[in-house]
Amino acid sequence: MAGAMDTLVRLERTIAERRSASPQESYVAKLHDRGLPVIARKLGEEGVEAVVAGLSGDRAELTAEAADLLFHLLVLLGARDVPLADVLAELDRRQGVSGLAEKAARKED
Repeated sequence: MAGAMDTLVRLERTIAERRSASPQESYVAKLHDRGLPVIARKLGEEGVEAVVAGLSGDRAELTAEAADLLFHLLVLLGARDVPLADVLAELDRRQGVSGLAEKAARKED
């Protein structure tokens, strides 16, 4: 799994570098140039596509859509200056806590 983390960290770094590229040369720069609502909408579209792929039973399609979803999530996190490390720390914090209890605690805040 360490290799997978390396991949995500490298991708996060690449996305950050490409934000400053020309929108004509970089998909990431084009998304950023179009603004946060477009980035968020694209993440939503990819989420729906991942759900559809998951329901279809096509493993390769789900794999591809999950990759798109992770990529666009990293783009959104970068646009909001939320490091992947913060998301991972939140997951670590939740480790060993019932999902039901964790969700209930968030409603109390």
